[in-house]
Amino acid sequence: MNFHERTTLRVNQQGRLEIGGIDSIDLAREFSTPLYVYDGAYIRRMMSVYRDALKEYEGGGRIYYASKAFSCMGMYALAKGEGLGADVVSGGELFTALKGGMPAEDLCLHGNNKLPREIEEGLDAKVGCFVVDSLYEADLLEEGAKRRNMRQKVLLRINPGVEAHTHAYVQTATPDSKFGFSVANGSAERMLAELLSRPHLDVWGFHCHIGSQIFEKESFVLAAEKCLAFAHDMKERLGFVLRELNLGGGLGVYYAEGDRCIEPEGYRVYLEALFEGVKRGCERYGLTLPRIDLEPGRSIVAEAGITLYTVGSVREIPGIRKYLAVDGGMFEAPRYALYGSKYTAVLANRAAETPTERVAIAGKCCESGDLLGVDFLLPAAKTGDLIALFSTGAYHYSMASHYNRNLIPPAVLAEGGRAEYLILPECYEDLTARDVIPKSLRK
Repeated sequence: MNFHERTTLRVNQQGRLEIGGIDSIDLAREFSTPLYVYDGAYIRRMMSVYRDALKEYEGGGRIYYASKAFSCMGMYALAKGEGLGADVVSGGELFTALKGGMPAEDLCLHGNNKLPREIEEGLDAKVGCFVVDSLYEADLLEEGAKRRNMRQKVLLRINPGVEAHTHAYVQTATPDSKFGFSVANGSAERMLAELLSRPHLDVWGFHCHIGSQIFEKESFVLAAEKCLAFAHDMKERLGFVLRELNLGGGLGVYYAEGDRCIEPEGYRVYLEALFEGVKRGCERYGLTLPRIDLEPGRSIVAEAGITLYTVGSVREIPGIRKYLAVDGGMFEAPRYALYGSKYTAVLANRAAETPTERVAIAGKCCESGDLLGVDFLLPAAKTGDLIALFSTGAYHYSMASHYNRNLIPPAVLAEGGRAEYLILPECYEDLTARDVIPKSLRK
């Protein structure tokens, strides 16, 4: 199997999969399975691609790691060390980022329905920026900032109406979306006027995120063009001067055959095209170059992650399908059940062997739909074999649950031949730590 040049994945002389210079067998032996494993060198390299590309843009700006892809204290410490900020979309992500050492001024607080306490927490922490997504939120922000005798920097989330070619569940800038204010129907202009009237809100610009798992750079360039056209109109009609434009994230990654495989320099090409598009747009509309912010998440951590499983029961239904049951499932890998997302897998302990059969990989949940996929090409597997599922670094741990009261797996960072916990293992006591038996049920 061919691996991207930026990863440390390889098949060693023993015919076994390595990540971060560590044999997968040793990882499974030391940390057990299922296990989330993150390639530290990969993460650093992808962060540097974004960081260094932005240095070439004359207007300046910031790279914010998108927390929702994978949030834990260690990730924020890593991002801080690589010169990135982070975007957070809940009080929990905010708390974790701060506890992980991320300075509050390097945080951008998102969300289409921020809770009143989350707004208060963000103001108390003095986060660098809020992205405003409703009038309700603007009212709460104005009131909170007034009580603190401060002006809070904000961006207005706008919907430019760009439909990227991606899954409907992850499109966020279509006309029918729960996110942002539409440029086309005038709501973005009305909301901008509202924000500009608030004395304790300092409006720097706009935020626009068109979706995820996008491979066409033209979609991003078009979104930037529409944002700049809107900025020109708002300068003419409201006297508003754009200082900052946050263009979100959404660049695609490789999951399985059929996906485009983008190497690091390929991502740089996307970014350079975007920056060039912003420059052209500013020249066309007579605008000063704004700061540009980007929010990569999936493209930083998805392919950095693999999940290791141990094969348990093997069930073959003649003429129909062969199932390999593993010790994980939809409780820690929900995307196939949710979206039908496809993945690539290998037998990690026999990675050099030629695949001979197509199989389904089933989880251990009491649910017919608990599958990791149905069309994996593998060598003939048996109980005890080790399976590695690739590109699981984003939206696996983040979306994991305790369904069937299963334990969410730990996560480790593998780098330079050393593996360390990012997230410690759970135990059964963790599952009942918040349970109580009401007095009426005690006998």
